[in-house]
Amino acid sequence: MFVVKAFDAISKESGRIAITEIVCNMLRTVIETTPDDLVAVVYLLANRIASAHEGLELGIGDASIIKALAEACGAKEAHVKKQYKELGDLGLVAKASRSSQPLMRKPEALTVAKVFDTFRLIAKESGKDSQDKKKNHIKALLVAATDCEPQYLIRLLQTKLRIGLAEQTLLTALGHASFYSLRHSSPPAKVENPLEEAAKIVKQVYSVIPVYDKIIPALLSAGVWNLTKACSFSPGIPVGPMLAKPTKGVHEIVEKFQDMEFTCEYKYDGERAQIHYLEDGSVEIYSRNAERNTGKFPDVVAAVTRLKKPPVTSFVLDCELVAYDREKQKIQPFQILSTRARKNVLLSEIKVNVCIYAFDILYLNGQQLLQEQLNVRRENLYKSFQEEVGFFQFATALTSNDLEEIQKFLEDAVNSSSEGLIIKTLNRDATYEPSKRSNNWLKLKKDYMESIGDSLDLVPIAAFHGRGKRTGVYGAFLLACYDNDKEEFQSICKIGTGFSEAMLEERSASLRSKVIPKPKSYYRYSDSLSPDVWFEPTEVWEVKAADLTISPVHRAAIGIVNPEKGISLRFPRLLRVREDKNPEQASSSDMVADMYNAQKHNQRDNLDDNEDD
Repeated sequence: MFVVKAFDAISKESGRIAITEIVCNMLRTVIETTPDDLVAVVYLLANRIASAHEGLELGIGDASIIKALAEACGAKEAHVKKQYKELGDLGLVAKASRSSQPLMRKPEALTVAKVFDTFRLIAKESGKDSQDKKKNHIKALLVAATDCEPQYLIRLLQTKLRIGLAEQTLLTALGHASFYSLRHSSPPAKVENPLEEAAKIVKQVYSVIPVYDKIIPALLSAGVWNLTKACSFSPGIPVGPMLAKPTKGVHEIVEKFQDMEFTCEYKYDGERAQIHYLEDGSVEIYSRNAERNTGKFPDVVAAVTRLKKPPVTSFVLDCELVAYDREKQKIQPFQILSTRARKNVLLSEIKVNVCIYAFDILYLNGQQLLQEQLNVRRENLYKSFQEEVGFFQFATALTSNDLEEIQKFLEDAVNSSSEGLIIKTLNRDATYEPSKRSNNWLKLKKDYMESIGDSLDLVPIAAFHGRGKRTGVYGAFLLACYDNDKEEFQSICKIGTGFSEAMLEERSASLRSKVIPKPKSYYRYSDSLSPDVWFEPTEVWEVKAADLTISPVHRAAIGIVNPEKGISLRFPRLLRVREDKNPEQASSSDMVADMYNAQKHNQRDNLDDNEDD
């Protein structure tokens, strides 16, 4: 009940500071009274049951939840479905469906440990009657639930908690709570703001070890100031990949990296992967979202095992897996790679070959290398592996600050079917920064030469029915970017052109199952838009546009560039669906504002611009 009351309090607040305070006080209470529950409480607040790399999911659809809810309340399934349609939130249906069944004996009150353990049990059920067993577990929880517990139980089970609590806020609150509660030692002498520093430490450690089961026991036993020592990066747990910032042209790069040595590498159009080789010879492959992809790439497991040099006993490799035609010795586009099966791939049945393009090494023979400069990490990378064309190659690289040379290198990259270049500092400010979009890595894509530079990753939140030839499918979609601070999706454009009929049918079919009765409270859009249907935020689309413009209708980055107006895209077109991203990883409103400002800056440089915003 205590946790649910906190959920309720958080959902009623919109300010980040107020939410951080509520979560901090809640965590302090747990630390003081039942510290053994802290791991479970933090996972429930994050609306997860395990860290991403464990791949443990509840595996239950709405149908099972509706069945369990109907049985627990003594209602008919049809009645529950009808209410769901009206209210648009199964949690609210559960709250309204007080059980009318008399119970022989009152079940024991739900505890945090009981709920969390049951969730993990549900996730681990497999085999013939697993859906039935899962449903019975849910029913038992609902029968014991009181007050507003059913509402949040259901939302947790649907992994749609949606109380406005972002993971970064949760980590900040955990840092604050551990500073107040765990006075193992006083802060280091130079720290001016210990509260901020505690939050920074927790976030930093989480980017290297995104596993609460490891961080929280270390916090409780060693305290926040010793957390970095107590939790160090090791193979088997993926770190958040370092990301690059978009840039508009070679001139900008040379300007940004004045007086610094930097290197350019081909930016390959494949799937980012982190390959972990453990002391016992086992290999794990993780996606950019820390999901375990080992079963998808048995050929990659075989290649790294074969091509590592004999002295190498353990490593963590940052690389791109790219579809490759070994007969023609040619890179193939991402679309070909995306046709590979996702799970339990057999070596004998692989039709799309991949080549590993390695560009960084984060751990080698028991030593972590995150704090080493790139030139040192790269030296370690080159000496640890044997290249073999079409199986394992180092990213093609050039170290130069000659404009013409870099321009030529960019053209070569594009001609070799790469997307462009990634430019990195080499021996100063060149450590590996997990989960950060750093100024020390810049990306320069071929598209940047044409128009607004980078493509954007956007989330379809609504659609308009097709007319004429497009009757029966959606004719246009409303896309949104994500505001990390406000935790809301903000509309940025309508997109209806550039779709082949097959693509339109595919996207419409995929989104039909995601229709919701009304827009989410965290969608920002103009009332003048009035779409025909709204969607649960589930997909991420990569979109290219001619330029960005100030808009009275759209709400992207509202208040950043203009106090009352947002930014919209002109002539957007769909490039592809990004299956490696979840909606909260869509392009941020800050990034949209940066792109708009960079475009204005570039237009001014051209002098022939006559702005009309």
